[in-house]
Amino acid sequence: MQIRFLFIALVLFSSVTLAQKKPLDHSVYDSWQQVGEKLVTDDGRYLAYGVNVQEGDGEMIVRSADGKYSRVIPRAYQAVFSGDSKYLVARIKPLFKDTREARIKKKPAADMPKDSLVIVYLGMDSIRKIPDIKSYKMPEEGGSWIAYHTGKSAGKAAAPDSLEQLKNLLRKADSLARVADSLRNKVAEANQKGLSVLKPTRTGDNAGSKKDEKIEEGTDLVLLDLNSGKEIRFSLVSEFYFNKYGNVLLVETTGKNGDNKTPPSLLRHDLASGVTKTILNDFKDAKGYAISEDGNRVAFVADRDSSQKALKKFYSLFIHDKGSDTAVKKLDAYSSLLPTGWVISPHFTNYFSKDGKRLFFGTAPAPLVKDTTLVDFETAKLDIWHYKDDYLQPQQLVQLNNEQRRSYLTLWENDKMTRLAEDTLELVTPSAEGVGRFAVASSSKGYRVQQQWAMDGMVKLYVVDLNTGNRKLIADKVRGGGRISPAGKYIYWYDRDKRNWMAYDCNASTIRNMTKGITVPLFDEEDDHPDSPPPHGLMGWLENDEAVFIYDKYDIWKCDPAQALAPLCITGASGRKNQITIRYVNTDTEEKFIKKNQKILLNLFDNRSKGSGWEVHTLGSSFRFSSGKPAIQQAYVAGVRKSKNAETIIFDRQTPSAINIYQSTFTGITDSANATLISDLNPQQKQYNWFTVELLKWKMFDGKMSEGLLYKPENFDPSKKYPVIFYFYEKNADNRFRYIEPMPVRASVNIAYYTSNGYVVFDPNIYYKTGQPGDDAYNSVVSAAKHLARFKWVDSTKMGLQGHSWGGYQIAYIVTRTNMFAAAEAGAPVSNMTSAYGGIRWGTGISRQFQYERTQSRLGATLWQKPDLYIKNSPLFKADKIKTPLLILHNDKDDAVPWYQGIELFSAMRRLGKPVWMVNYNDELHGIIERRNRKDWTIRMAQFFDHYLKDAPAPRWMAEGIPATKKGIDWGLSD
Repeated sequence: MQIRFLFIALVLFSSVTLAQKKPLDHSVYDSWQQVGEKLVTDDGRYLAYGVNVQEGDGEMIVRSADGKYSRVIPRAYQAVFSGDSKYLVARIKPLFKDTREARIKKKPAADMPKDSLVIVYLGMDSIRKIPDIKSYKMPEEGGSWIAYHTGKSAGKAAAPDSLEQLKNLLRKADSLARVADSLRNKVAEANQKGLSVLKPTRTGDNAGSKKDEKIEEGTDLVLLDLNSGKEIRFSLVSEFYFNKYGNVLLVETTGKNGDNKTPPSLLRHDLASGVTKTILNDFKDAKGYAISEDGNRVAFVADRDSSQKALKKFYSLFIHDKGSDTAVKKLDAYSSLLPTGWVISPHFTNYFSKDGKRLFFGTAPAPLVKDTTLVDFETAKLDIWHYKDDYLQPQQLVQLNNEQRRSYLTLWENDKMTRLAEDTLELVTPSAEGVGRFAVASSSKGYRVQQQWAMDGMVKLYVVDLNTGNRKLIADKVRGGGRISPAGKYIYWYDRDKRNWMAYDCNASTIRNMTKGITVPLFDEEDDHPDSPPPHGLMGWLENDEAVFIYDKYDIWKCDPAQALAPLCITGASGRKNQITIRYVNTDTEEKFIKKNQKILLNLFDNRSKGSGWEVHTLGSSFRFSSGKPAIQQAYVAGVRKSKNAETIIFDRQTPSAINIYQSTFTGITDSANATLISDLNPQQKQYNWFTVELLKWKMFDGKMSEGLLYKPENFDPSKKYPVIFYFYEKNADNRFRYIEPMPVRASVNIAYYTSNGYVVFDPNIYYKTGQPGDDAYNSVVSAAKHLARFKWVDSTKMGLQGHSWGGYQIAYIVTRTNMFAAAEAGAPVSNMTSAYGGIRWGTGISRQFQYERTQSRLGATLWQKPDLYIKNSPLFKADKIKTPLLILHNDKDDAVPWYQGIELFSAMRRLGKPVWMVNYNDELHGIIERRNRKDWTIRMAQFFDHYLKDAPAPRWMAEGIPATKKGIDWGLSD
């Protein structure tokens, strides 16, 4: 009896506790925490992770792997561990309130609060903070050096550090003020007498000459050895770079205004010897710095034109070799090695091959120069659209800056130049980190016009011999391009027509089907677009290009590009047998290939439960799940970071109720019980009514089974009636275990907020056939609504729809077919496919035709081939059938769906007297970016649904509207 009584008491206590939890409101968003950057020291002894907030001050937690050391660094970000695992270095943001206050006062950028630098001495209580920094860098590998760029120059006056100094400065300022007042009085007196006050003029040889332009002076750079504390300071620095291993620092300095004796310089500092050498000076501009991995070679391009305002800048290529006094000019714009009209590009990111013997740089056609004798207000401004243009004019204008900076890969080796790329061969990728003989190249020339309707990435593939520059066409009409294997033996691509992976043997000059003999599909068999389906992808190459690993939906195949061995499923079809998708997780950011007998980390995704987990497999051994069956968690796990030289691993684990960071070991990660929780994000969540999620299955109208996610309030009571919002896009059921944080939304409902406030939210999968996207949405969504309406806890008279973009289109269509929904919100909906078909996606400048024929709209035909499909699937032509109150979000700078699509639907419903509202955030794109607008939209959408689904009073913006005369004065959010 006592046990029974205790049990009843606990149940009652739990019920009371749930009932007492608060609903989320719009004030909670700013402080809600998110996982930030994560990193682990190379030796695995320390780790760090960021905890960000949506608006305000975040923090970084630094701790030891054994948990004995921990400290919090407020506002730290962009952190790096030193190569010797002794230090953490990070930037520190100013206090959010200080930055906000400065923005309110409209302070100029120079006076805004600045970042600081923090150095954490791992395992110790010591930290060092350095104020006012622009940036910092550390070598990729090894060394204890750091270079940080300050916002101050040695030539600038320091702030007074004592009261006496401050008094002296004030006395001087007061004296200067009296002098200024006296001068002003004399000028006023002279003006009253009719005298002119002349400015002094230059005489002699300088008379009438222009004053030198002011340059933006560099500031101090400090090179600090973290171990010894030794500092070296460089003045007037504008740019700086380490080589990979941290034995060379390259420093560019500027001139000094008013001091012709201080020219710009390029310095090479040897960190081991401490010797600094000037390798170039007296230049106007230098760019494209490259340092070989060993630090022995430096390359860059520089302009040394003495004229201050040259219309064209002609850059030369310089190389400095260790031991030389200065950099040597290897190539200039007047060299006979360059084709006529071509120049050395200042926009290319120059780089050395891994062994430092080859330099890859950019060349380009000489830029056009505007005729400065023409007057702007007398010249026409226009665009000319030509039917033979490779790209539409809007796309050309969007890409204009990139095109003006476009560079073509060129090789410099042994004082010989070899052009590898040009307009008919745009993209060239060398193999073996630039050391190999071959490169893969591709050209879209001849297939650019068809991208207007196809968007299939069609190219010609070439092999390029880096020794000679010769090129050879190896495949035509390849969709998505090709790549070259790490060792450079093969060029490979996926053939979407043959539905197999192909490999070109660079030495044998033959093409082979690498996946011949695999009987399971290597393509996405569930893809429902009217086009050839894409592949599942490729895991990587075995060392020395001996094999390649390729995915099917579930498993991994080892394939021999030489076809000497038949393909082998290295996961033993275990994935397919258990409906588990197995995928490789690369834990080494520098990995170029996979080694024989390597232990690899695999991520497991259960296609039935939607949970995930880990598995560790040794290549070359028989595959088996370490626990005898897949170690699937009721969670989503991802975001792995591993120490370089140890077993320490950290990763994210999400459930609907929490997101946190866990620590484990590489070999122990498969057992979730071995993972240690190391973060505690959002402890305040316990105060609020949260949600639960279920995977629900039902039969659609066409007889096929579907699935979706059902979100309920944490305090769900089956005896109550709940309003339901249906939110959807395409297929989201795989997100069952994702965490959803409360936040002001870009466009769509925030599920955490709505469930906390007494709604049920349902997200059904949508399944499509060619030519009927509207009917398919109806089949999926309305069948789900009918299924849900059978539950006693659903108020079938209070169901709503919400979606954005493609989801917005589907909602606009559904409300023309049924009146069962009490309210609907459609964000950026295409309402008229006939007018939208020929429009432009202004964000990219490309035509919209492709998406109707082959991609998301899935009509499978042009407008003139099947106009009936475009009309049938357009909500506008059935606007008179709509009875559901509709809220439209469509912004005037929408760069994906033309703004007029929302206007067409709004205008039609307005004329028909239908209840319709359209919210337009000025200058916002397809989704709302500015947080102030996101907060506003989140409130308005909640008010709309509360009114129609919970009988709340309508706010004034709904009841009366807000006239333009009140814009920016009255937002109409109150009743």
